[in-house]
Amino acid sequence: MPTDKEAGERFKANRSPAMVKKILTTFGTMLADMQERGLVAVNAVHSLKKGRKRGKERQAERRKRGKLKVGVDIPTREEISDIIAHLSDRWRPILLTAIFTGLRASELRGLQWKNVDLKGAKLHVRERADRYLKIGEPKSEAGERTVPLPPMVVNVLREHKMRAKSDFVFPTDEGNPQYHANILHLGFEPAQIAAKVVDDKGKPKYALHALRHFYASWCINRRKDGGLELPMKVVQERMGHSSITVTANVYSHLFPTDDDGTELKDAEKFFVV
Repeated sequence: MPTDKEAGERFKANRSPAMVKKILTTFGTMLADMQERGLVAVNAVHSLKKGRKRGKERQAERRKRGKLKVGVDIPTREEISDIIAHLSDRWRPILLTAIFTGLRASELRGLQWKNVDLKGAKLHVRERADRYLKIGEPKSEAGERTVPLPPMVVNVLREHKMRAKSDFVFPTDEGNPQYHANILHLGFEPAQIAAKVVDDKGKPKYALHALRHFYASWCINRRKDGGLELPMKVVQERMGHSSITVTANVYSHLFPTDDDGTELKDAEKFFVV
């Protein structure tokens, strides 16, 4: 027997947002009338709306949380190295791909071999798998993109493909898209525990989405610090963000600032008369 939440999710999954809104509005009006007549004690639709956060409230909450921090929200390079060293054979292909491509979990789960070009060392994001394992288009038009693959990932995927029995790159044993919970709880969290990448309670430190944040930071970091030092526009394209504003809002503080005292002094020479 599904819970109320599960039933609600199934209801929304099979209907458009406009239809859901229309039905909830009508149902809320009916409940309001019944509440006035004393037939129901609570208008569940009204309570649901009250619990939702408006755009300004969400923005305020983000400001309160502050910017993403390396070592807190974003794994450090040292942590990633330790995690890679402790990846099990079963989860190594998908987690290495997550680390070095920045794909969303839904994009990893929906990735098919027809969109992986091992010879050209790149993959094409064309589809995603939702929570119900339904295959559809990426989140936005910008979500459709091509991402280069480093040699380590190419080699792992080439070996992984030799054992492939499904059109999906990272399937379940039955050949279906992998479940998000399995990737996290059976793959990523055990690797963190084995690598001692844990919080003060001994629990895994990062959620799966942190690997996407790491990839963004790796793209942004200077080459001398082990990064790719890519321009913000290229980072936006690699991440599949709908606009460069999204990239700037989330990651602008990670871009290096080159206006230190020494460089300002050197630049000033061009204006000395």
